[in-house]
Amino acid sequence: MATMEDFEKLDIRLGRVVEVEDFPEARKPAYKLWIDFGEELGVRKSSAQLTALYSREELEGKLVLAVVNFPPRQIGPFMSEVLTLGVPNAQGEVVLIAPDEKGAVIGGRLF
Repeated sequence: MATMEDFEKLDIRLGRVVEVEDFPEARKPAYKLWIDFGEELGVRKSSAQLTALYSREELEGKLVLAVVNFPPRQIGPFMSEVLTLGVPNAQGEVVLIAPDEKGAVIGGRLF
């Protein structure tokens, strides 16, 4: 069973997607995302398998949650620096986890 100390090791932050590109080199359909986490962390890159439910236009400006303290991971020719969080729908496609926008602060840590 996980403890509160285990949870506190994860640094999950709120960011805003500022740029989206297609990622044709990925094994599974994906986008390259650039996510702004505010002054402390800046813009970080992520590869995310979101093409089934989201267009590039829908993603730009969207708030997302991401784990920002995992080691970077090489995905084909792209270095993914954060893990963008989502849950599956009934078809197994990724649905993003995002807060209501009511005062949410970019870079804010999930607690």
